[in-house]
Amino acid sequence: MDKPTEESTQTCDNSPFAQVPIEITISVGKAFPRIKDLMEMGQDAILNLDKRIDDPVELFVGDRLIARGELQELEGENQGRLAVRLTEVINLKNGL
Repeated sequence: MDKPTEESTQTCDNSPFAQVPIEITISVGKAFPRIKDLMEMGQDAILNLDKRIDDPVELFVGDRLIARGELQELEGENQGRLAVRLTEVINLKNGL
């Protein structure tokens, strides 16, 4: 994945859409339970994912992968909240 360049950042800043917020979905993994098991789940049930705790998470806008990163816990006034440190970023120069 490509990292944004100064040129691509400047192009973004000039766009009339640069200030429009978008929703990014962070995917930490997938689960593959049987329907029977899913229907029997209750509070405190554990759903196993296909990823390990140290595996990268994936960031999506809609169904388009835009980046990968590592989950981190924030400190200070935001202590206990989650964040993502980006490790790979797709070149979005041609849009989403």
